[in-house]
Parts: sequence; C-alpha cells; structure tokens
Amino acid sequence: MISLDNLTVSYGGWTLFDNISFLINPKDRIGLVGKNGAGKTTLLRIITGEQQPTSGAVTVNGECTIGYLPQTMRVADTTTLADETAKAFEEVLRIEAEIERLTREIAERTDYESADYEQLLHRLNDAQDHYHILGGETRDADIEKTLLGLGFKREDFGRATSEFSGGWRMRIELAKLLLRRPSIFLLDEPTNHLDIESIQWLEESLRNYSGAVLLISHDRAFLDNVTNRTVELSLGKVTDYKVSYSKYVVLRAERRAQQLAAYENQQRMIEKTEEFIEKFRYKPTKSNQVQSRIKQLERLDRLEVEEEDLATLNIKFPPAPRSGQVVAEIKDAGMSFGAKRVFGGANFTIGKGDRIALVGRNGEGKTTLARMLIGQLTPTEGSVRLGANVNIGYYAQNQDDLMDGEFTVYDTLDRVAVGDIRTRLRDILGAFLFRGEDIDKKVKVLSGGERARLAMARMMLEPRNLLVLDEPTNHMDMRSKDILKSAIMKYDGTVVVVSHDREFLDGMVDKVYEFRDGAVKEYLGGIYYFLEKRKLESLQEIERHDAPERSKGVPEKSGAASGKLSYEQKKEQEKLVRKLRKAVETIEAGLADIERQIADYDTKFAAATEYNEADYKAYNELKARYDHQMHEWEKASYELEITEEQ
Repeated sequence: MISLDNLTVSYGGWTLFDNISFLINPKDRIGLVGKNGAGKTTLLRIITGEQQPTSGAVTVNGECTIGYLPQTMRVADTTTLADETAKAFEEVLRIEAEIERLTREIAERTDYESADYEQLLHRLNDAQDHYHILGGETRDADIEKTLLGLGFKREDFGRATSEFSGGWRMRIELAKLLLRRPSIFLLDEPTNHLDIESIQWLEESLRNYSGAVLLISHDRAFLDNVTNRTVELSLGKVTDYKVSYSKYVVLRAERRAQQLAAYENQQRMIEKTEEFIEKFRYKPTKSNQVQSRIKQLERLDRLEVEEEDLATLNIKFPPAPRSGQVVAEIKDAGMSFGAKRVFGGANFTIGKGDRIALVGRNGEGKTTLARMLIGQLTPTEGSVRLGANVNIGYYAQNQDDLMDGEFTVYDTLDRVAVGDIRTRLRDILGAFLFRGEDIDKKVKVLSGGERARLAMARMMLEPRNLLVLDEPTNHMDMRSKDILKSAIMKYDGTVVVVSHDREFLDGMVDKVYEFRDGAVKEYLGGIYYFLEKRKLESLQEIERHDAPERSKGVPEKSGAASGKLSYEQKKEQEKLVRKLRKAVETIEAGLADIERQIADYDTKFAAATEYNEADYKAYNELKARYDHQMHEWEKASYELEITEEQ
C-alpha cells in the first residue's frame, strides 16, 4: 500500500536516516518506536509529503488515502462542535450531490438502450457503493458515537469550538480523522490528551478498523492493545519486528546482546590489527602484511550499538520527612465554578504511605482536587485539611511560574540540590532527556515538554512527604517514565497522582478514586482492578436499563457477557488478594502475641501476694489493644472474603 524505498535524510554533515526501507501493508498495525530525536515524527511527515527526504522515495498506492494526526495543530474556531466534526463527511456530501444529479438525469432520459444511459447507470451504482463505504447513511449516528467515545457530552455538540481547550480541540481533529476512514491512520501521540475511558474506546476503534495504522506512542498498554508489528528507528536504521511492543522489548534485548557481543569482538580485532600495524609499520619485511591489514580496516563495516545509560536507573527521591498518620482529610468536599458544579460529596482520608490514583474523564475534577490539596483552591462545599507536618511537592502540567527563565537547565537543579545528589545532577538531567549542550540552555528557550521534564527533575531533589503529580508522564519517553516510576516505587512518602497511563499506574497505586458524573467513588486496589470493576458496573448499568425489555420476554444475558479477566486484571486481582491475606496474617500474629502476654499476666496475678498498679494498668491496655485488633481483623477478613469471591 505504501512503500518507503532507501530514504535518507541529512542535515549538513549529520544523517538522521540512512537508506531506510520498509513496506506498510493494508490492515497493518504498526508501532513506530525509538529514542526522542530518532526521527519518528519526521518519518510520518515524509509519508504525508509535508517533508521531502534528501534521497529515496515514498510510493503510495493510487487508491490509498492518508489520515494524519500530528502532536500539535490548529483547529478552526468558526463553528460548533457538531458542525466542525461533520466536515469529515465533505466527500460524502459531494457524492450525495452527485447521486442526486445522476438520479435526476436518469429520470429525465428516455434512451434506455443507449451506451450513454448504461454509462450513467454504472456511474450511479459506483457512487452509491462509494457512499455506502464512506458511511453516508449512518453519518449522524457515527458522529454522535465518535464524539461520545472520545469523552464529549451530548450537551457539548452545540458549543462553539472556540470554547474548548487545546486538548479537547485535538480530540475534535481525531474525531474527524476517525470519521473520514482513510486507508491508513498516521497518529503521533494520540493518547496525550485522552482520559483512560477514551483511550480504551480508541483502542477498540483502531483494533476493529479495516485500514492500516502507523502510530507513535509512549503509552505501552496502548501500543500492546493496538499494534502487532513494531518498527524501531535507531542510529539512522530501521529494524522491523513482527510482534507487539512487549514482545519487541524482549526480542530487542536479545538482539542487542548479540550486537554487543559482535561489537566487542570487532573492537578487539581492530585493536589487535592496529597494534600489528603500529608495531611493524617501519619493517620492510612486513610491509606487504601491514598494507594488507590497513586495507582490511578500510574495508571493514564498523558496527554501532546504541548507548544505554544504566546508571540513571538508580535515581530516587530524597527520604520523606516524617508526617502524621493522617496526611489529608477530605470531608464532604465539592467545587463549583459559578453555576457549574464540578463535583461534590468527596469523603475520604489519605493516610501516610498511601499510593492513590485520581482518574476519570477530563473536566470531572481530578486536577481541581489536586489543587485543593496543595491549597491553590478552596472547596466551595465541605473541607480539605492537611495533617501534621505535611510537606508537599506538586507537579502540574504548567510549571512556567516555578522556574526562572534566565537560569540554565543545569543551574535550575544546582540551586535546589543539596548534599551528595549534586554530584549526580548530569545523570538526573540525562534521565529526563537533557544531554550534552542541552544542560546549558536557558529555561526561557525550552519547549513546553522540555520545561515539564525539567520541573519533574527539579522536584526529585527536594525532600517532601506528599507528592501530588498531575499528568507527570505526558511529555516523557518510555525510559524516562520507567525511571520516574521506579523512583516513586522506592519513595517512602505519600503519593497522589492524576494520570491516564495504565502501565505507569500499574503496581504503583493501591487505591483509585474515580471522578464521574459529579461524584467521587473509591476503589481499593490497583488500576487494572479498578478497570475490571468499572467494566462490571457498566454492564450492570446496561442490564438495569435492559430490565424492562427482559420483562417483555427478551432473554437475559448470561454471566459470560462480562468476559474473562485479562492477564493484567487477573494479576492485579491476585496481587490484591495476596496483600489482603498478608494483612490478615499480620493482624493474627499480633493477636497471638497479645494473647500470650495476657496469659502471662493471668498466671502472674494468680500467684501474686500484693497489688501492683503498673501491672494492672499494662494488663488493661493489652486488653484494649486486643479488642481494637479484633475489630481490625474482622474488617480485614471481611474484605479478603469479598475480594476472593469476585
């Protein structure tokens, strides 16, 4: 369908691509991966024709249509959401007009046996087929389904596009792209502005799509759920793996180990050859052999291996200063902006060491609650109170006001770093993609993504006991996300994170609070546990809506409708059961210890000849502890029982 033949892109003396070639077939699902700066976005722009290669060619099948979603783009602000989205059907409207014209002309003619009349019938038939393929009959329903799937509400359909933020405007363009149904989608970071529900909806749409997909994404779960082929850009070359991203990671590690062994062997051979040349260069008896070795080195195809800085994996947050057991208390909290009520009735406590994810559709209040926690916003109902000695580190998507534009990247970190960490500032900056001359750039010349990464690196230097992170991974590549996740997993403080990245949240959080329809609901478990519970609740909701139909004789859906748990969800469920079982066993061990101590006092009191006030006080405290622990044991056992039954 699309053939890339010997593409080379050079800038001065530097080569980005060096004679790369591969084929995109109909129905391919390709993930394009590589380090930041490897040329992934450039390759998409070359395929669309927006950029020309230095040499080589892109051949596109004549009937192939391309739908391209760049990372940033301008959206027209002259119409409503529904009307702007309907522009996706410009071709449908053109064909509709042609069908109407052809139908009218056929009705007016009487030369039924002529070749012209037969030609008109053929053209009408072709137009009707094309109209059907493009979804002409169902366009209104398709527009509604697509906009709802991407997180818009029906009441948004009449709103002017100028009222939507940049992220929502990107969704409008994505909706138009999906509705155009091109032969191939070229998607550059399509999940950056989507919430978890919308990402899952997009995954399903792309999986069922009849065309091809070539996408760039730093969302592992999204890549795994959509793609079955991975094309890696590295050192100006492409390597094609006919597998999904997770399998590619394994195969790449094996391939890199082989490359590294071959590279090291070649380096040893070069070293020995150069030693021989230097040793015998001026001996006439060895001149032929020396010349032979020199030519051998000149002909040698030198191997390259992409560098991997493993030292950066040890980066971690400073130890958290001590805080009270209750980090924050949210009581009947809610927020309204004028007549618009964002959410209300939020009731939960954040305990010391909790790892919490705030999830939900955009605009439901996740960032609002995060800003309440740090004191930027005051709830319009209820209260949000911090506990004793809570020291907050806050990461927001807009960090411009926290950094001085005149400082360099390095100075920004150097001014807050204390102790031994100052010796590792270059490692930390490298982990967040600042290398070489980048560290001497002034903050004011950095892009939005670079500033966001610098702000995260800066936050890792200051001792805090509560981290509030709002979409921390939006501008990070997979390696940076791994480093950040590893640092959070090793962190001994409390974490509240707003994120739509399932892979990032997996194994990191143990509670999920969902913001939905003006309320906040608690799920005790990790992100995949929440997603499975959410899916079951949605099915129950559908079943409740269907109940009147069933009473009229419509058969009820079987339990199998909910489907089996996925591997990730099953793993999450098993992890939660193990955690709850361990909690029960810990309480039981504590109860056994208290029982032994009480028994010791009973024996002591039975043989006592005088009253000891301290002993009786300790005895009564033990009994009170025993009663409290029994209450905790009952709660933990009940939660374990309920979880095991699911």
